[in-house]
Amino acid sequence: MAPLTRGDTRCDRRRRLRVRWASLSTGPGRDRGMSTAEYAVGTIAACAFAALLFKVVTSSEVQQMISGLINRALSVAG
Repeated sequence: MAPLTRGDTRCDRRRRLRVRWASLSTGPGRDRGMSTAEYAVGTIAACAFAALLFKVVTSSEVQQMISGLINRALSVAG
């Protein structure tokens, strides 16, 4: 990047700063975001986690624990 000179206008300085920032933030070896394949893997992982969580929460043991916790809380409060 060339040094600023007295003849540079404010717009020239802003443009140079934008170019410099772009080269620093998106330079070689830096990813700008996830690719489509990464989105697909992330979505599948999130769905699998949601299915596992749903299975755990709807199991009879967990429902009994939650029901007991709610009954205990209501009996203490009232």
